[in-house]
Amino acid sequence: MKSVDEMLVNDQFARHVGIKVLRVDHGYAEVEMPVRDHHLNALKTVHGGAIFTLADYAFALACNSAASPSVSLAASINHLRPGMPGTTLTARAKELSTTGRVATYLVEVTDSNGEVVASFQGLAYLKRQPAKK
Repeated sequence: MKSVDEMLVNDQFARHVGIKVLRVDHGYAEVEMPVRDHHLNALKTVHGGAIFTLADYAFALACNSAASPSVSLAASINHLRPGMPGTTLTARAKELSTTGRVATYLVEVTDSNGEVVASFQGLAYLKRQPAKK
């Protein structure tokens, strides 16, 4: 978990946008971000890039907690409803599968009401083989 500890200390962008880490376990991470004015787009809803950043950070923590170090191979997001001002967005990432050096993660982003705002899928490359459980 050394790389996760380093991520928590060294990720200036996550800190800059206001992401707080709630929980990190093997293959799982939960983070939150209170929505502030600088997260809003021209329509006064949360910018898609802010939602993607939150989900991507949860993904990074989850995959590096399971088999560090890991890097992203691909990521996609489906925006299901707008994030609104005055709420807190929470992203929960969990490992779905690991085969060899590739792992798949699903991240669900919810708002303060528990409504799903976005669904994110990430594919990670494990830079070295994970230890057997």
